[in-house]
Amino acid sequence: MWSLYALPGFLGTSFIAFGSFGVGWFPLSAHAQEWTLVNFLQTQTLGLALSRSFVVVGAALLLQAWLVAGSDALAGSIKQLRTLHIAMTAWVLPLLIAPPLFSRDVYSYYMQGRMQLEGHNPYSSGVALVPGWFSSGVDPLWGEAKTPYGPVFLLIEKYVAQLAGDSALLASYIFRALAVIGVIAIAICIPVISRHHGINDIQAFWLGVMNPLIFMHFIAGAHNDALMVAFVCLALVLALYRHWFLATIAGTLALGVKPVGVVVLPFVALIIAGTHAHWRKRIGYGAATATLALFALVGMSTFAGVGPFGWLSALSTTGSVHSWLSPTTVAGMLLSSVVQFFGLGHHDVVIIAAIRAIGSLVLAALLIFLVVRPQGRSATRGAALAFLALVACGPVVQPWYLLWSFPLLAATGLRPRHMRWMMLTIAAFTIHGVAYASATSDTFIEISDGVAMLLAGATLVLAALASTRERKLLIGGDETRGIAPLNASQELRAATAVLH
Repeated sequence: MWSLYALPGFLGTSFIAFGSFGVGWFPLSAHAQEWTLVNFLQTQTLGLALSRSFVVVGAALLLQAWLVAGSDALAGSIKQLRTLHIAMTAWVLPLLIAPPLFSRDVYSYYMQGRMQLEGHNPYSSGVALVPGWFSSGVDPLWGEAKTPYGPVFLLIEKYVAQLAGDSALLASYIFRALAVIGVIAIAICIPVISRHHGINDIQAFWLGVMNPLIFMHFIAGAHNDALMVAFVCLALVLALYRHWFLATIAGTLALGVKPVGVVVLPFVALIIAGTHAHWRKRIGYGAATATLALFALVGMSTFAGVGPFGWLSALSTTGSVHSWLSPTTVAGMLLSSVVQFFGLGHHDVVIIAAIRAIGSLVLAALLIFLVVRPQGRSATRGAALAFLALVACGPVVQPWYLLWSFPLLAATGLRPRHMRWMMLTIAAFTIHGVAYASATSDTFIEISDGVAMLLAGATLVLAALASTRERKLLIGGDETRGIAPLNASQELRAATAVLH
């Protein structure tokens, strides 16, 4: 039965992998256009059309394979988690050979490692200090930017750069291997978390771990968010098994990869304190967790050879970008357009900064509420909502930021409406990623970005709605169920995870 899901998805990611040699990111230093296949796909009109078409069709096949698996998982037709493990493995394999796709952040990781090897601190300056940074594939947008990553990941960058030597392309594959390890860790942890919450592990795995965004951005894009989410999930699993010390260290490692990982620590404390703990006990564990995390962070930073709090001043790095995916940025841009329409002048920067500041205040209020008023939900659910709030109220949203919360939301259960919204969001961001990659890469055919995006989007929408089963899954039907406890035993587990 596993072949029903494995083969279509494998074909889809194989198409994506082939197309990536035309629209993926090769560093100039790799001289990839000297390779026959890459030269054809990147310089010939037919090759350019083929590479884009393969990525779009491949993503459509992957999305449809995921929806077919989801329909059977939700209907209870898939009896063993192993079935999805085999299918997911098959889907991953072709992407292992692809160059970085959908993003080239991985080359920034490499050059930050090179910076450290040459004695520079990435918290103080950008990679433009290092000769050859542009030919190594770094996006010029980040040439002068300080790193927003934690000391643990800076240490990883340093070791990878040392291992890869002068090859940025080799470094990208090493970072992908690390991302794959992160995905494996997530795949192990999410079923454990779901069972603790009385949620069917097959359904949680399908929606939270097997969705197309994981393959596009954690595997093909090799983002370090895969490691951060892995440490977050590991921290929660260890906390659920009452290992406070190890859970806190895992949470601190998440922070050490990306500072947003700090969000998991108060929820680790809530889990350890217990579901019926008095507020004094929760505060005590919270203080102990914060103290241990602080000492661990200082130790990690010392070992990495960078200041423990250098990343605090660099957190504004990503906020300098104006993204239409961020609700607060969109609100600011629309308001500034209205102001300009009425002839009140150009105040884009001021208005966007003001709306973002309001978003930050709302975010702070939501995070405080989730921590100090946890009653009625599990601590793991609180962590998932906290990461979701970070994305919704943040100044910049990237598609892979959704993966901070989606695996945890799936593992703690979703009502039918919420599950459909998550699936529609995953489908929409799949379309966004593919359309962007197929239309705006450095190799460009004589067709406008808008037309290319519309064609890509139409192809994926048709694939997603190709049959009655997929349409019902995405749009909803009378028999549609969410992800929830299915029997009395699971209901009891779900009830015992709720804080009081």
